[in-house]
Amino acid sequence: MKKALSFLGMALLGGAITLGGYKMLFDENVVIKKTVDNPTETVLANYNPTYKHVNSVESTTDFTLAADRTIHAVVHVKNTAIRTQTNPWAELFYGSGSGTRRYEQVGTGSGVIISADGYIVTNNHVIDNASNIEITLNNQKKYPAQLIGTDPSNDIALLKIDADIDLPYIPFANSDTAKIGEWVLAVGNPYNLTSTVTAGIISAKGRDLEGNRNIESFIQTDAAVNPGNSGGALVNTRGELIGINTAISSKTGSFIGYSFAVPSNIAKKIIDDILEFGQVQQAILGINIDTTFREEGVKVASVAEETENAKKSGLQAGDIIKKINNIKISKFSELKGQLTAKRPGEYVDVTIDRDGETLIKKVKLSKSIERFITSAFQWELKDLSKKEMKKFGINDGVKIIRTGKDDEESNFKDYIITKVNDKKVKDAKQTAILLDQLASSRYRVSVEMINLNGEKERYIYR
Repeated sequence: MKKALSFLGMALLGGAITLGGYKMLFDENVVIKKTVDNPTETVLANYNPTYKHVNSVESTTDFTLAADRTIHAVVHVKNTAIRTQTNPWAELFYGSGSGTRRYEQVGTGSGVIISADGYIVTNNHVIDNASNIEITLNNQKKYPAQLIGTDPSNDIALLKIDADIDLPYIPFANSDTAKIGEWVLAVGNPYNLTSTVTAGIISAKGRDLEGNRNIESFIQTDAAVNPGNSGGALVNTRGELIGINTAISSKTGSFIGYSFAVPSNIAKKIIDDILEFGQVQQAILGINIDTTFREEGVKVASVAEETENAKKSGLQAGDIIKKINNIKISKFSELKGQLTAKRPGEYVDVTIDRDGETLIKKVKLSKSIERFITSAFQWELKDLSKKEMKKFGINDGVKIIRTGKDDEESNFKDYIITKVNDKKVKDAKQTAILLDQLASSRYRVSVEMINLNGEKERYIYR
């Protein structure tokens, strides 16, 4: 009996020791205290950053102030377009006009109020071909809108509504001072849901989209932007406008991580031009660009013959443009963005690298000359002068001033187009559009021309 009790006592003692060891080694609640002779001290210090940027968030990433200042100034834009649809079979069996049906097509987007008296900026593609435009404010009040002007190449349109009160609006900021990594808000009014806000950072500046020949200086952000947000506001943390949200990069049509905005400096300049001149005044340096240059900067291939200002300034072929008015230029899209935000007649300081030497040239910007090029035929067209019409004894026609093909059979330089598909032509812009439309539709194209000897020739393209 004593022996049995002895074994039982030893078993209990062993279990207690084992349980205690397990608790010490593996139990997460065990606290091990360690004495440190020289503990780390907390030192109070004044921190003065090397620079303070006007768009920086100094103490917090709280977006409530910016959101409160902007949501009531972003509106819903509804456009109604009248479309015509033709049924060729109905035309054939029931006569001309029988197969024609007119119907309404509705498109929506966002817009930004930029003045208390009701001027609104949006994307051109939001209101393109609209016969009626309606604005809905964030408080659900609706107003008819007047189209003041557009700039399709930069996808900007200016609208106006007449309200009986001063409207909330978003002031412009200087988009040149926006920094990569800076917090921004995308504010839109999609699908008439009232204003919505998403946050992100600026991912890149001067971004050009592959295959886009017009807009080449986007602000890229990762703030979520979907199709209904087109024309909405990209604002900094103080609620100031730094861009107009325009495009997304997506194969599905929905946001997948990147969105793009036209910088506010470009949008503001376009709006000012529309209000003052009725159309955009495009400024150029007067140079041709070396597109094969792959280093940092923009290389001058040649000075354009038709502009004198660049020649007078001393710009030369081989110069590498590094800055415009102290704004760094790393690629062509950044140069184009700076020029788009300026007007013909303005002076800019152009910093160049010429054979390793840094020079600054003051250049008076020239006015861009509109060019009419048919990409399908590789012809650049020009309206005929009265002198040219008199010389050939014609009242209509457009001149081919450049051709992209050098072979003798296809080189129609200085030929005059008089008819396309037996229809007289007299406007270079409309002729270029017509030729491209016919070619893209795979229609047979008949082009009647007057050659260098004054003789008529006809060419058929299938």
